Amino acid sequence: MLVHAGTFAALSGGGDISGTRGTSPDGLFVRDARHLSHWRLTVDGTEPTVLVPAYGDGGAAAVLTAAATRDEPSPWTLHRRQALFHGRLTENLRLGNNTAREITVIVAIDADADFADQFELRSDRRIYDKAGAHITVSDSADGTRFAYHREEWQADTTVTADPEPAVTPASRGTLRTLAWRVRLSPHGTAEITVRVTAQAGGADPSPVGPPVVRSVLALIRRERDDFTDEPPLPVRDVSDELVRACEQGLRDLARLRVPAVGPDGEDLLVPGAGVPWFLTLFGRDSLLTSHFALPYRPELAEATLRALAATQATAYDPARIAQPGKIVHEIRHGELAHFRQVPYGRYYGSVDSTPLFLTLLGAHAEQTGDPSLARRFESHARAAIGWMFADGGLDERGYLTYEADTHGLLNQNWKDSEGAVCFTDGTQATGSIAVAEAQGYAYDALRRSAQLARTVWDDPAWADELDAHAKALRERFHTDFWMPEQHFYALALDGTGRQVDALASDAGHLLWSGILDDVHAQAVGRRLLEPDFFTGWGIRTLAAGQAPHHPLSYHRGSIWPHDNAVITLGLARHGLHAEAATVTAALVEAAARHGDRLPEVIAGHTRQEDEGPVPYPHACSPQAWAAATPLALLTAAGARAET
Repeated sequence: MLVHAGTFAALSGGGDISGTRGTSPDGLFVRDARHLSHWRLTVDGTEPTVLVPAYGDGGAAAVLTAAATRDEPSPWTLHRRQALFHGRLTENLRLGNNTAREITVIVAIDADADFADQFELRSDRRIYDKAGAHITVSDSADGTRFAYHREEWQADTTVTADPEPAVTPASRGTLRTLAWRVRLSPHGTAEITVRVTAQAGGADPSPVGPPVVRSVLALIRRERDDFTDEPPLPVRDVSDELVRACEQGLRDLARLRVPAVGPDGEDLLVPGAGVPWFLTLFGRDSLLTSHFALPYRPELAEATLRALAATQATAYDPARIAQPGKIVHEIRHGELAHFRQVPYGRYYGSVDSTPLFLTLLGAHAEQTGDPSLARRFESHARAAIGWMFADGGLDERGYLTYEADTHGLLNQNWKDSEGAVCFTDGTQATGSIAVAEAQGYAYDALRRSAQLARTVWDDPAWADELDAHAKALRERFHTDFWMPEQHFYALALDGTGRQVDALASDAGHLLWSGILDDVHAQAVGRRLLEPDFFTGWGIRTLAAGQAPHHPLSYHRGSIWPHDNAVITLGLARHGLHAEAATVTAALVEAAARHGDRLPEVIAGHTRQEDEGPVPYPHACSPQAWAAATPLALLTAAGARAET
């Protein structure tokens, strides 16, 4: 997987693209559209054998050859190097003659572009009306150009090559074959360079990178090194495995940064959520990623706060769940968003992005000692707090709430899949739902905003008011959410105020936010380390033994590293350092089994002797808050070291 500046290319081990759909599509994707849907290399009419599958740091390098036997080895070897820079895929082919005689081979690449929106490629069985859309192809001396048109929406993919290819159209459709007749002297070599440039719909032209892969990779590595060269602050008594996971996490965060624009028109790089489906600004994901990375890379928090301030809602738009002061959930740039065939573009279906914006704003000022950003965004903070009371539900119900969006997300907390907020019998909660963790975030947001009101905004009266609201929220939360028989907090309250009684990991977030006293926090923390929650690889999203539990579900029994990171920070906050160390060790070993990288989610099977963690089949990897999880674990280890 090649990832750079909000674009990605998902390729086979040999460097090809076959145009798959479903859970893990391949192709070249720019701003939510697939700009290459077919990219197939042949030599003398057949696909080469892969000697070395694509690998590399920032680029892909594969070694290919002809089918051969021990007694009749291949007459040639092809080194295929690929690199991605913004919206351009550069490919260098170096073909070597292995023999002492002159040979001639035909090298060809079949290319096509379907311009499918990412939402079309997801396996949700929806069919979108794209009436009037059409693709045209125009050939030139040095390549070909695929152009997409639908009303005013336009996009194109241009393929150029050096030396110039012979371009042949297929008998039908838009497929093109670019071919070169290559004559190789005895033990000689020849090189071909191919460039694919994507011009995304609704976007300015991407920066033009260097002409060869080697130079592209050098530029990408300089960008990465600027972000990763300074290691996280050392913490004594942490494992080498945790150090390696932090280093890999920083490399992944460098790749996952996507362009955004701040409120003053400034260019930013913010954490995109993950590939293949979520390489864009997400409120909740980018905020929690920035929280985890704050002690080590505060520039991520600043960029995220600026980008989210720039997209904060200022008016009501029911189709997008927008309300004044609300922080965006997800931003999309594709064709379907443009024509409002999906409720995105800017979609505000999140109950927790707004309080998390406020907590990060306060945490950034505290961590850096620099109040200038908090001062700059005072009006945005006031608008966000205004939303929490006016439209978020704090005034009417006393809790942050959401109602199912039948055109978007039925659940609008971090467990946003259908059926994730459920009772122990598996029934989905309905009505105006108040999920537990969002109340913790709201409490933290009120407390941190009160501190800023005293120290930065010069409004002590408002600070007292916010503190009073926080205190009242804390008291009623314990009364309404505590389940004395289970010695645990309910997952949520439904629209009637009934406790949604599933035992879920959301309660662990309450430790991080500070809404619990030490006695109840420690009870919850220890409960999460019991075998029905803790698998040996991490804490399940839903405890085993309940009807809705399923180890391969998205949110009802799987293990999410970021969820565990929030819990681990909370464990450390309340002095449960042995429990925090247990979770940390499990996650770090899981990362070591995945090349020091934590995936978005892991299957929730109980750990077995001599077996590794079971992969979740649809996980994003790399994924931002999973990449930042080792940094949060390092912070928790630092808290333990200070005691």
